[in-house]
Amino acid sequence: MDSKNSSNEKVIGVVGVGSFGTAIANMLAEKNKVIVYARKPEVVNEINSTNTAQGKNLNPTILATNEPKDICDRCDILFFMIPSSGFLEVVKTFAPFLFPYHLIIHGTKGLSLNLKPGETLDTVKRLNRNQILTMSEVILQETVAVRVGCLAGPNLSKELIQGQPAATVIASKYNEVILEGQRLLRSEKFQVYGNSDIIGVELSGVLKNIIAIAAGALAGLGLGENAKGLLISRGMVEMVHLSNALGGSVKSVFGLAGIGDLVTTCNSVDSRNYTVGYRLAKGESLEEILASMDEVAEGINTVRIIKAFLETTGLRAPITENLYKVLFEDLEIEEALQFLMKYPFSVDVDFV
Repeated sequence: MDSKNSSNEKVIGVVGVGSFGTAIANMLAEKNKVIVYARKPEVVNEINSTNTAQGKNLNPTILATNEPKDICDRCDILFFMIPSSGFLEVVKTFAPFLFPYHLIIHGTKGLSLNLKPGETLDTVKRLNRNQILTMSEVILQETVAVRVGCLAGPNLSKELIQGQPAATVIASKYNEVILEGQRLLRSEKFQVYGNSDIIGVELSGVLKNIIAIAAGALAGLGLGENAKGLLISRGMVEMVHLSNALGGSVKSVFGLAGIGDLVTTCNSVDSRNYTVGYRLAKGESLEEILASMDEVAEGINTVRIIKAFLETTGLRAPITENLYKVLFEDLEIEEALQFLMKYPFSVDVDFV
């Protein structure tokens, strides 16, 4: 299929068929022809023969391929829906087949590292801003694509798949990307907002995962709604300061991708990050939890990256710092909470 076809025959590409990728592919398929990319041939065969992806139902019109060149040739617009742990590798795989005319919107809430060959987070331990990449920065660094956007918000895959009402934000420096994303995804049950602060929106989606782990821990300890209200409000203050330090605007933290997503994931048993915190509080080790999870809880890696970033700044981020100690230094969750309750926050809000 020629990429210069008339608009009503355009095929939309979705890269990745995890929970979120499947949900977005189904939503896109309501109005468009959709091709999905899956790395494993057996998953491609499953989709093309049974209209399911690893057991999840897909719209019967959706076709699958495991050829990056095929999907890039046939689609001008691509949605990248890949866990952050594999994002860089997939983008590098796709890079030879991407051109400036491609429009890319990603839905990945994570960070990548920009390190020298041989360096890892374990060896570096301290990170400055130019060693940390948001997913849009990964795409811009690794490919010739220019028109890049991000999709973020309180979008729990399970609810999207069930057709529950929801909203999202498409963020991009290019208005065209926002308008295309809105045109393709907006429906009676799905509202799509626009935001030009792509870095702020990406950071909001990333940072709230940290607070969601802490919220799960609170619930696992059986602590009440007052404690959760304290955590969410202090967590938002922490998100504002961290987002600012990393180049995002305060405005985006107050939007759907920030506080909207924060409230949702801090209250949801369907959130992977919340589940990690909950199970930690119930006495499981991080290794046990990770071994039993199908999909990655992005917040764990984010905690490590932000902790390393804090080492190069004068910033304090007490929730992130204590969560790091719980996850990686065997600090008891009860002890971390005691510390937070006694932390000398003297001013309620100090950034407005």
